[in-house]
Amino acid sequence: MAPEESRSPPMTRREEVAETRHGTEISDPYRWLEGDDEQVTAWTAAQNEYVDAHLDTPTQETLRPRMQELAEVGEYGAVKVAGGRHFQTVREPAADHGRLFVRETPDGDGTVLLDPNEWSANCNETAPTRSLSWFLPAPDGERVAYGVTEGGDEQVDIHVVNAPDGEEVAVREDCGRVFLGFVGFDAVSPGMVAWDGDGDGLYYVATGDPADGKQAEKELRHWRFDGSEATLLEHDDEQVWPMVRTDPESGTLAVGFHDVSGTDWQVRVDGELRPVVADSDAETFAVFHDGRVYVQTDHDAPRKRILACSLERFRAGDLELSECRTVLPEREAILQSFAVTPNHLVAHYQEDAHSRLLVFDHDGDHVRELSLPDYASVSQLRSDDDSEEIFYRVESFDQPPSVVRADPATGDRQELQRVSVVAEVEGAETLVVRQAFVESSGGVEVPLFVCHREAVELDGDNPTVLYGYGGFRSSQTPSFDRFRLPFLADGGVYAQVCARGGHEYGEEWHEDGMLANKQHTFDDFVAAGEHLCDAGYTNPEQLAVAGRSNGGLSVGAVVTQRPDLWAAARCSVPLLDMLRFHQFLLGGSWTTEYGNPEESDAFEYIREYSPYHNVEAGVEYPPVLFETGAEDTRVHPAHARKMAARLQSEADGGPFLLRTSTDAGHGGGASASETVEEQVERWTFLYDQLGMGN
Repeated sequence: MAPEESRSPPMTRREEVAETRHGTEISDPYRWLEGDDEQVTAWTAAQNEYVDAHLDTPTQETLRPRMQELAEVGEYGAVKVAGGRHFQTVREPAADHGRLFVRETPDGDGTVLLDPNEWSANCNETAPTRSLSWFLPAPDGERVAYGVTEGGDEQVDIHVVNAPDGEEVAVREDCGRVFLGFVGFDAVSPGMVAWDGDGDGLYYVATGDPADGKQAEKELRHWRFDGSEATLLEHDDEQVWPMVRTDPESGTLAVGFHDVSGTDWQVRVDGELRPVVADSDAETFAVFHDGRVYVQTDHDAPRKRILACSLERFRAGDLELSECRTVLPEREAILQSFAVTPNHLVAHYQEDAHSRLLVFDHDGDHVRELSLPDYASVSQLRSDDDSEEIFYRVESFDQPPSVVRADPATGDRQELQRVSVVAEVEGAETLVVRQAFVESSGGVEVPLFVCHREAVELDGDNPTVLYGYGGFRSSQTPSFDRFRLPFLADGGVYAQVCARGGHEYGEEWHEDGMLANKQHTFDDFVAAGEHLCDAGYTNPEQLAVAGRSNGGLSVGAVVTQRPDLWAAARCSVPLLDMLRFHQFLLGGSWTTEYGNPEESDAFEYIREYSPYHNVEAGVEYPPVLFETGAEDTRVHPAHARKMAARLQSEADGGPFLLRTSTDAGHGGGASASETVEEQVERWTFLYDQLGMGN
C-alpha cells in the first residue's frame, strides 16, 4: 500500500440541496461541483495532489520503464482504398502520433500526407495538443478530408489536402462533433461526413458548441472548396444523429436519421430530400455498389441480415424493406458489418462475442470462410470496389493487432503489418485465453473471457481485473492491450464480461440491459466476479473491477451494490449521478437507453441503482480510482467529482481518488508520452491495491 494512505482527502464543502421528485426527497450536497468556477478548479487541483501522494510509490518507478518500452512500439491503422491508392495511419515507435501515408500498393513504402507530430511540436497550455481524429479519402483517391481536434474536446476542424503531394485545398473550422461513428462505420471513419459527387466539396453534419449547451443542434451542410456553403436541413432532436452516405458513381446523397430505436433514411434528388425508409423501428445501414444499394438491417431479423435493391428504386423513395431482395438471411451469429467487392460479399459475424469472416457471391451463396485465430476480433473491414481484395485488422487477448489483406476469391491472405511486442509477450510466457459462460439473474448464461499465463494456478490466489461495459449495443470482443502485458507477465488474470446491454446476441441482448432492465447489466458483472472467485482464479481481496463511460456506471453500481466483492475499482469518465445525467452535455440523448428521470416510472428504477444516490454512510467501500477529463464534452466531469466527494466525506474504506486530466476529453487523441503516464498511474493503483506492488 502507498505510504501516504493515512493522509486525509481534501476537505469538500457540503451545501445542503434537497428537492422532492416524484414524492421522494433527494439530497444532493455536492451539486456545487457541477460548476466550473475558481472554487471547483481549486478543489480539482487539490484532488490531483491527493492522487499524486497516494500513487507516489516504488511501484510507479518499477512500472514506468516497462510502460515506456511498450509505448515505443509501432501502431498500424486500417487500410482504406480509393482510386487504387491505399491510405493508412502509421505511428513509428518513437513518435507521439501516427502519420497518414498514401501508397500505390498495399505493401509499398508510400508517401507521408500528414504528420500530426509537427502540429504538436510547439503546443503548450495556451495551444493544446492537436490530433488527427479521422480521415476520409475521396472515391477517386485524389484528395483526403480529415478532422483535427484540440485537447481532447472532440470538436473538429475539417481540412482537405491533395494526394499524394499533401497540398492543402481547403479548411472549414468549428464544425462540431462530426467524428461520430455509427453501425457500419469504424472508429476512424466519420459517420457524419461524405464526399459530394464531383469531389469538389463535402456533405457534413455540423453540431452546436457544447459551451453553449447546443450539441444537440445539428445542420446538414454542403461545403464546397470554393468557399460556398449551403444548409440542406436543420435538426434539433437530441435523440437523433444524422449520418451521410454518397454513391461514388452517381453522387447520390443518402441521409440516415439514427436513434436507439432505429434508422430512417432520406435521399436527395433534384435538390430535395425525399423519404426512403420512414417511421422505422429497425437499425439500417446502406452501402452503394455498382448500381445497387445493400442494406444491413435488423428489420424482422434481430441478429441482422442484408437486403438489396436497385439504386433507381432507392432514389424513387418510399421504400418498404419487404420489397428488397434478401441477399444474406439472418443467421445464428450476429452480423456486424460487410464489404463488397466486384464479385463477392464478405460478411463479418460474431459468434459468442468473437469473429468469423464468411465469403458469399452476390446472390448470397456461401463460397468460403476466411481463417482467423481462436477468439479473434475483426475490425475495420474494408474493400476495394475495383478489385478482389479486402483489408481488416484482427487481434485477440494474446494476439497483437495485425493488418491483413485477403482475396475473397481464393481465400489467400497476407499479413501486411503486426504490432511487435515480443519482449513483453516472452515475459508473460505463453498466454492462454478461455471462454466461460456464467449464470446470471433470470438464469441467463453470460459470456466471460479470461486471459492469463499458462503457468498460473487456479488456487484462488491470483490478482485479477474484471472489465466490462454493458450498454448502447456495444459488444465486448477480444482485444489486445500491450499495456496489460506487464500485469499478465507478473501473474495477473484479466477477465472481460459480455454484460447485457451490449449487442453480443443481438437486439434482445441489448434490450435486456437497458431502461427498466438495466439492473441485469450489474447482475452480470457480479455473476462474473463471483465466478472468478468460485472457479479458483482469485478471491475478493485480489479482485478489481474496471470500466469506462457507460462501463464506469457499471463499476459505480457494482461497487455500491456489492462492496464486499471487490478489492479495488477503476472508474473512468463515468456516469454516476443518474438522476441528473440528462441535464449535462450529451446526456439528454441517452434517455432512450436509461430512461428519463423526469418520468416517475423511470425515476423509480434509476433511483434504485444510481451510484451517487446509493452511497451509504459507514459502509466500507473498496479503493476507487476515478478518472475524468476537464475537456470531456460527452460525460460531464461532475459525475466523478460528486461521487468522489461523497465517498471521501461519508463512506468508510478507500482511498477514493479522483484524477482529472486538464488537457483531455472522453478519450482518444493522447500523445504516446501522455498515454505512458496514464497507464503508469492506473496500473500502479491496481498493483498496490491487489498486493502486487513493491
